Amino acid sequence: MAGKRITVKTIAAMKKRGEQIVALTAYDFHTARMEETAGVHMILVGDSFQMAVLGEETTLGASMDVLVAHCKAVRKGAPDTLVVGDMPFGSYQPSDEIAIKNAVRFVAEAGADAVKLEGGNSAAISRVKAIVNSGIPVMGHIGLLPQSIKSEGSYRVVRSDSEEILLEQIRALDEAGAFSAVLEMIEEEVAAKISSVSGIATIGIGAGRYTHGQILVVNDMLGMNGDFNPKFLKKYADLHSVIKSALDNYVSDVTGGAFPGEENVFKGRGKAQ
Repeated sequence: MAGKRITVKTIAAMKKRGEQIVALTAYDFHTARMEETAGVHMILVGDSFQMAVLGEETTLGASMDVLVAHCKAVRKGAPDTLVVGDMPFGSYQPSDEIAIKNAVRFVAEAGADAVKLEGGNSAAISRVKAIVNSGIPVMGHIGLLPQSIKSEGSYRVVRSDSEEILLEQIRALDEAGAFSAVLEMIEEEVAAKISSVSGIATIGIGAGRYTHGQILVVNDMLGMNGDFNPKFLKKYADLHSVIKSALDNYVSDVTGGAFPGEENVFKGRGKAQ
């Protein structure tokens, strides 16, 4: 799809044709530019920034100001990719009006194409309807909900005993006007059934092989954190080792006097002979 702007209609058409949708997170200009060049269809500027970049234990401290700023950088790096701004905790829960106001910020200030919010209960569905009715596409998110860690107590796989609830939620998101939904940490068989009945594209993370697309946190799939190895993650690089080696070499060169070298310094021009 090089050279073509990807929109929510593109995603719907890909689902209809049975084409797998490729999504990743990104938080900066350079990563977003590389993802677009690689052919990623959808970039989520996620509240996962809190954990993947800032080293926090949860996503709960993410703020609108920070995510909007990073979303703006991602938009510049990936002008033709579908960019989704992740609504942080507290930015949509209080009311439909507050949800619309913050969703507008992602579009007006950062140039996002859509926003994402978590949950499939009546309050979340109301927010989705309100934002969609304001003219902004919405991506849903069901299964494991990181913003609900305080009530859930832990990050755990959502199993078959929640199947009926999840089926109701995906139907409600479709009826509310969402264009897609993340399915997070759901048993493969359950995620497959959800995807088979869903009218909108399902994007899985830890949800098995039968969703309409996949998403990972870019820092995780690039191996930035050597200690993070959940079952659902496939690492496509080991940047932790690469960067560590580069840093060790830099420290060694500076302390040993090898850097700067002759090729790294500016010298006076001297007098003409």
